Amino acid sequence: MSFGEKMKLNEVGVTLIDCDHKTPSAQTSGYPYVGIPQLKDGHIRLDGARLISEEDFALWTKKAKPQLNDVILSRRCNPGESAYVPDGLEIALGQNLVLLRSDGSLIYPPFLRWLVQGNEWWEQVNKFLNVGAVFNSLKCKDIPNFRLTIPSLNEQKRVTAILASLDKKIELNNQINQTLESISQAIFKSWFIDFEPVRAKIAAKQAGQDPERAAMCAISGKSEAELEQMVKEDFAELQATAALFPDELVESELGEVPKGWKVKPLDEIANYLNGLALQKFRPENEHEFLPIVKIAQLKSGIATIEEKASPNIDPKFIINNGDVIFSWSGSLMVDIWCGGKAALNQHLFKVTSIDYPKWFYCSYTKHHLAEFQRIAQAKAVTMGHIKREHLSQALCIVPSNQVLDIGNNVIGAQMQKQIVLRLENNNLIQVRDTLLPKLLSGELDVSRLASETEYEYSTE
Repeated sequence: MSFGEKMKLNEVGVTLIDCDHKTPSAQTSGYPYVGIPQLKDGHIRLDGARLISEEDFALWTKKAKPQLNDVILSRRCNPGESAYVPDGLEIALGQNLVLLRSDGSLIYPPFLRWLVQGNEWWEQVNKFLNVGAVFNSLKCKDIPNFRLTIPSLNEQKRVTAILASLDKKIELNNQINQTLESISQAIFKSWFIDFEPVRAKIAAKQAGQDPERAAMCAISGKSEAELEQMVKEDFAELQATAALFPDELVESELGEVPKGWKVKPLDEIANYLNGLALQKFRPENEHEFLPIVKIAQLKSGIATIEEKASPNIDPKFIINNGDVIFSWSGSLMVDIWCGGKAALNQHLFKVTSIDYPKWFYCSYTKHHLAEFQRIAQAKAVTMGHIKREHLSQALCIVPSNQVLDIGNNVIGAQMQKQIVLRLENNNLIQVRDTLLPKLLSGELDVSRLASETEYEYSTE
């Protein structure tokens, strides 16, 4: 029995809605105007999106107003890439994007996002692709003619349940990691940049109050009344932590710093090892190799096997899960690598230290990143970059070993949780992407797979 029938999108109730072919003025606040860069991994990421006024939002959504379960499709630059519209998201559509919308008659609306990620979809993209001198593109008139295998509505719902349950867990892990990162950055800034526990002690002493209590409030974010409600063991731990922070600031080349803490350059708290020109270290055979990590792979978090290196390179140039990587040229960024064992290409630093914990040198590298980016952008070259001298000029405040130990228990523990969740997501993504073509082709029995999956989508 056939799993489904091949039909054109315009035969199954899918409508294409084109965008406005102009760009509204950017504002400091307002509604997100989603462009091609905001389509990532099947989702809409609003980081970096232009904001537009309420008046422009009304104009730009008059023709194409994205709604729940619509698919936003890129026609240019990365034609065929897509993202679905979640519930409650109010956005305007950028240039070179179109909406695909199902009327629900033959395509279950939440299934559409998965249909446009399968192998048949990309076969149709390649078939109708217009190759340009600068960018490849798809024409609006061609997309409705894409022929795809359309399962029954019940099978579509089962496929959606399976894939959406995996995707939901991936998104939940991402949200948890964003929260953990925000908390870690806030604590690091409070303790090691703004010295809030120290300043709280100083202010309390000047006011004739208990400096230790003031530091406890600064560290925990609790009021004195809330401190009294704490469990005895937690109170004692917080009290011991507050006692470790100095109650005095002294002058240094960085201005005032906590007494007893040291000022050191970034390249003294960590070692910044530049990668290799790996085109000189190709594999000896087809079966033994390491994937190469360049800036693009660091951005994506995935080490592809498009380029390969010999596994016999110096081990110090091999990176593993949990290593801190700093792209110092082109697109400057700092990240913890979670893409598996790989070879480090030039223009990337592997950051390590035998004296200081990972969370500490990673956080300080991130702290100085904005200045490094400014330096790189100021260079009149194709790929802006920093030099090692800039690492020496970037100063850090090093606390006592006891405070670093407390940081290990707080910031370090949160960093480790982030790594665990990212590795879990890598496994979930692999499962989802392995299942996707098998489910869309009918190779897997969806009724058996879906029986244990909780279905959470409305059928309306």
